[in-house]
Amino acid sequence: MKIHYFQHVPFEDLGTIRQWTESHGHSLSVTQFFRNSTLPKIEDIDWLIVMGGTMGVYDENMFPWLVKEKEFISEAIRKNKKVLGICLGAQLIASSLDARVYPNAQKEIGWFPVRVTPDGKSSSLFKNIPQQFTAFHWHGDTFDLPEGARWLAESEACRHQAFSFDSHVLGLQFHLEVERHNVELLIQNCGYELQKVPFIQSAESMLNVNHGFDEIRQNMYHILDRLEENNSYRPPE
Repeated sequence: MKIHYFQHVPFEDLGTIRQWTESHGHSLSVTQFFRNSTLPKIEDIDWLIVMGGTMGVYDENMFPWLVKEKEFISEAIRKNKKVLGICLGAQLIASSLDARVYPNAQKEIGWFPVRVTPDGKSSSLFKNIPQQFTAFHWHGDTFDLPEGARWLAESEACRHQAFSFDSHVLGLQFHLEVERHNVELLIQNCGYELQKVPFIQSAESMLNVNHGFDEIRQNMYHILDRLEENNSYRPPE
């Protein structure tokens, strides 16, 4: 399977998704928007992964490539490519499906519980995922649920934590792919956001976890396995 991913900033990469991809024998290619905005041909990829970033989906004046990126995501969805979005990536998918993206009531940064909704419990994509689990978060924006999407998960600070669209598109507001060094890089580059307010943890708290990284990697692999297995086909529009 040919997997292409969009990377928006140098310090938010695939994390453990790269290990999963390599262990399953899939090929990887990348568009790094902080270096160039060259997009692949849609027919040359099977799966698109859209990673996080510090910009907002509405920052098109500062980052003009966002326009083409959202157009490409929309085309990938229409042509039934598997599409996975994480954090900003989930927001970009929501925007590409004509949903509103806007600042959340509060920022959510650190390790916080995520609850699976009734729709999430019945979703094949969340098979083997606990009904409540801890995930890593670093976001200030949220999104409305796209029309026709299934709402899969929520948290106390943010109602829309995960959604699916048809059977081949998944948006995760939270992070399951990060390793310790990913969190360290986020702290180094975005530490100015760490204030003493609800739903923002200190840098020390974020790094002082026991089995947190192992647990989220396991859940990330479960989700990737389910996306890989899902071969249901719908004719493109």
